[in-house]
Amino acid sequence: MKKMIAVLLCLMMVVSLAGCGTKDSSGSKGGKVDVGIVLPTKDEPRWLQDKAKFEEVIKKSNKSVEVLFSQGSSANEKTNVETLINKGIKVLIICAQDAAAAAETVKEAKDAGITVIAYDRLITGTDAVDYYVTFDSLAVGAAMGQYLADNATGTGNPLYLYAGAATDNNAFLFFQGAWNILQPKIADGTFVIKNSSEAVGLQATKDLSHEQLASIIGQVTTNWDFNEAKSKAEAHLTAVTAADKGKCYVLAPNDGTARSIADVFAADADVSQYFITGQDSEKASVQYVIDGKQSMTVFKDTRTLATDAMNMAISVIDGKTPATDTTYNNGNKDVPAKQTPIVVVTKDNVKAALIDSGYYQASDFTGLQ
Repeated sequence: MKKMIAVLLCLMMVVSLAGCGTKDSSGSKGGKVDVGIVLPTKDEPRWLQDKAKFEEVIKKSNKSVEVLFSQGSSANEKTNVETLINKGIKVLIICAQDAAAAAETVKEAKDAGITVIAYDRLITGTDAVDYYVTFDSLAVGAAMGQYLADNATGTGNPLYLYAGAATDNNAFLFFQGAWNILQPKIADGTFVIKNSSEAVGLQATKDLSHEQLASIIGQVTTNWDFNEAKSKAEAHLTAVTAADKGKCYVLAPNDGTARSIADVFAADADVSQYFITGQDSEKASVQYVIDGKQSMTVFKDTRTLATDAMNMAISVIDGKTPATDTTYNNGNKDVPAKQTPIVVVTKDNVKAALIDSGYYQASDFTGLQ
């Protein structure tokens, strides 16, 4: 009898605890979630900033959100989406780890009656994507290419090309945007490509096909990885002669890789000067820009991007049609999209673009003018 009473007491405690419900940091109660968000990794500051903004925006509504990170794994991404489906989400916002692999994952969500919003990276080869919230990726690449072109004089300037991951559709858009600006300058002799035989073989072609882009990106990919970027840059500078160095122009695909590549070029005695691009305006790279170690960064205000995505999700849940201003073809359909503007940041406008706008505090940096 005592044993039975003890069991009954335990059961009563469990029921009592279950009935209370707990509110987690995402704002969800009782395990039910309205908006599920899957981001690539929590190891890069950029994605933590996005998470914070998502949670800040949704607090102003009566909706709940849960943010999960895939940590560079499409398998984790699939598991995360399935977890959120089981929590009853109405909208999935996902920044895909692999644009193609994510197609099957989002189909699961779509089949469950969930609206799918591709975030920052377009998911390709599927009709299961309802909306896309993005920066103008071609414009980002063009801004990088334009910066290098604007700072080049004379002819024969060494050009080193690097790209993002071949599994990321944005890497193709960034590179094409930069190539659109750089290719005429390569054709007229302003730049000479030093680290990609594939790019040299295509240097007379401005409008590259996806396959042509893939051939170049496959050769100069960093996979968005700091260490891989460093290793490739070291190998490239080791493979060329002193005559292929001097004043160098470097297309780096984002801030993390830019810092790694910049450190390699700065350490090479035969490199007298280098101009290097970046994007995301990470704090560490902003400091590099201030210190003259990185030439520029493209500021993509993730506050605006995350706000746009969350407001889109809220509109969907409220039965409204979200605001869009363009479409992107993902190989299967034209996806309605909303674009967020970009800003080129150099040493000259760090304060105006990033401090005065409230994105960062002046105290975050040293040597700020």
